[in-house]
Amino acid sequence: MTDSVPADPAGADLPGPADPAGWLTLPDVAERLDLSISKVHQMIRDRELIAVRRDGVRRVPADLVANRTVLKHLPGVLNLLADAGYDDEAALRWLYREDPTLPGTPAAALGGDQAREIKRRAQALGF
Repeated sequence: MTDSVPADPAGADLPGPADPAGWLTLPDVAERLDLSISKVHQMIRDRELIAVRRDGVRRVPADLVANRTVLKHLPGVLNLLADAGYDDEAALRWLYREDPTLPGTPAAALGGDQAREIKRRAQALGF
């Protein structure tokens, strides 16, 4: 878990959604998933969900939590990225980097038909 990322007022160098509305606080995630806050913390520890500090508060990109659940392939991708040596900030940067071979970013593709391709690419980073 990343606990000490300094806040960047411009937000330009930080990975993830650029719009502040694109982020959820951990209590918001718990409410959206209808879980206790301790379960959300456990999900982050187990790499089922990713959270980073923004403006001193741990936040989760809202588009990774859809339809009252975490995107199906997100835990697998997070574990593959961690196995490849990526910390939370680097994993978030990889998920939100525009990719010309995808319709947008790997994070956006995880919610669609290309989720398995994203997992394959994450797996290839470990080799």
